[in-house]
Parts: sequence; structure tokens; C-alpha cells
Amino acid sequence: MTSVLYDAPGPKAKVRNRVYTVVGALAVLGLLVFVVLRLAAKGQFEPEMWNIFNNAGVRTNIRNGVLTTLQVFAVAAVLSLALGVLLAIARLSDHKPVRWLATGFIELFRAVPLLITIYALWVILLSYKEELGLTGDTPQFWALVVGLTVYNGSVQAEVLRAGINAVPKGQREAAYALGMSKTQVMTTVLIPQAVRAMLPTIISQLVVTLKDTSLGYVITFEELLYTIQQMASTIVVNDENPYVPMIIVAGAIYVAMCLALSGLANWIERRGRRAKTGIVMAGAAEPVTATDALDVVTEPAPAPAHRRPDGFDAGGGDAAPPSGPADRAPGGGAGG
Repeated sequence: MTSVLYDAPGPKAKVRNRVYTVVGALAVLGLLVFVVLRLAAKGQFEPEMWNIFNNAGVRTNIRNGVLTTLQVFAVAAVLSLALGVLLAIARLSDHKPVRWLATGFIELFRAVPLLITIYALWVILLSYKEELGLTGDTPQFWALVVGLTVYNGSVQAEVLRAGINAVPKGQREAAYALGMSKTQVMTTVLIPQAVRAMLPTIISQLVVTLKDTSLGYVITFEELLYTIQQMASTIVVNDENPYVPMIIVAGAIYVAMCLALSGLANWIERRGRRAKTGIVMAGAAEPVTATDALDVVTEPAPAPAHRRPDGFDAGGGDAAPPSGPADRAPGGGAGG
């Protein structure tokens, strides 16, 4: 079996690859063991390190960080989906200026790193904090939300555009043939099918949005990661800061939130498949057996309603000639 990227390995190359795989796996395993032993020597796995989570203040801070993270995610997810729909429609517009503006916006914010976008928005909002009436950590909140919105909205726009273009062209032409406007075709025919087809990709991007909320750590926004870092740097147990327990707990919380969102997406997708849409098919009737078919009695065909004396139907069809003595010719012969 050959490949476009490389030639299929021969017997010696396969043996070599297996050896390299085993050696690489052992090297990675050895590195992990070394790191764990070093952390254990620092006391990071001592019971006292994990006992800090029994403190009510620590649990409250973690809960507040989780709620703040979910709040940012909820706002950014809704805004990014709305922006994605608008950009996708604008990208498919028949007007060139609208299409060019949408394309430039999408390509710009997809190319610029998200961290730079968030940091630039934070600096701008801090500079005009008084003019905009922002107080407290509101500039950090909106810098993070707007940064996530413009980036993920641009990605969602490309996802939706791909889904709209994947809808068979015949459905669009049929909708136009029915007299529907372009707005009606887009909102009632194309977008619903595109969303259903691209739902797994849309949810995957929402999971990315949830994970990217951790970038608020850079602008000192008190989301989950920043809260964990602050507690890990201020709490001291056995003359050591509990970085490892805090990182493990934060990682587990992020994984749980992402798995919950993915599970919700799978549930929505399964529910969409079971939705009763389209034409309802009639139920199948009971099969007819051979005995039942033989028992069916066919009714005789009805006789003509009107018959003329000359032997022809009133409808113009020929009737069978009458037979009998009265019908014979006067000469006594059949034809005379």
C-alpha cells in the first residue's frame, strides 16, 4: 500500500519504527516518572496539600471562578453565534461591497491571535473607561467577551457558509420557483438545514470558546484560571505553594464542563434525528394470503343501459346480432 506523502515502509523499516516507538514511549514515561518524583519530593502530593479544599473560602473562590467563567462563555457563545449568522449571510450576499467587508472582517480576526485581540481591547477599554462609564472589572469582562465574540463569530461564519453551500442547489431553485424571496429562502430553507448538518462542528467551536475563557487570566479577569493561580500563589502549606493540587482541580473542572457541553450537543443531535419532519408515511396494511385472494368475488360487468332495435348500443358500439326465428329474412334463408 502506497501513500502520497511517503512510501510504504518495508520489513526493516517496520521493525525500526516499532523500536523507535517503544524507545520514545519509554522516554516519555521516564520523564513523567521523574516529574512526579520531583513533585513528591517537594511535598506536592502530601495529604495536607489536598486538605485545603476542605476550607470554605477555597471552595467559595472556586465556585465564583466557575460561575464567572460560565457567565463569560454564555454571553460570548450567544453573541458569536449571532455574529456568525450575520457574517455568513453577508459573505453570500449578491452585493460586492457587503461581501468584501464581511470577507475582510472574517479573514482579519481569524488571522490575528485571539490573545492579542483580547489584550488590545482591554487597553482600549481601560483608556476610555470613564467615557464609557465602566467600573470595577467591567473593562476586563467586555474585553474578554468581545474578543471571544469576534474570533469565534468569524469561525462560526465559515462553518455556516460551508453548510449553506452544501445544501443541494435544487432546493434553492425550487424555493425560488415557488415565489419565495431571497430572505425567505435563506431563513426557512438554507440556514435550518445548514445548522443541522454542521451542528457537531458548531458545538466543537463552542467548546473551544469555553476553553478560551481562560485567556482572561492575562488581563487579570477573575475567571477560574486566574482564581486558581491567585490561591495557589497565596496559600502556603508546609512551606510550599499548592500549585499541583490547584492545577489538577482546575483541569478536572475544565474537562467536566467541556464534557457536559459535548454531551448536550450529542443529545441535541440525537433529538434532531428523531424529530418527525417531512411527509408522514401511512402504515402498512395486513398482507393478503392466497386463500383470501381466491375468496374475492368479482362482480359481473353491468349490461348496456340502452339498446337500439337494430342491435346497436346507444353509445355507438356494435351489439351481438340477435338469433331466433323472428330475425330471419322473409325468404326463409339466412341471408336471402
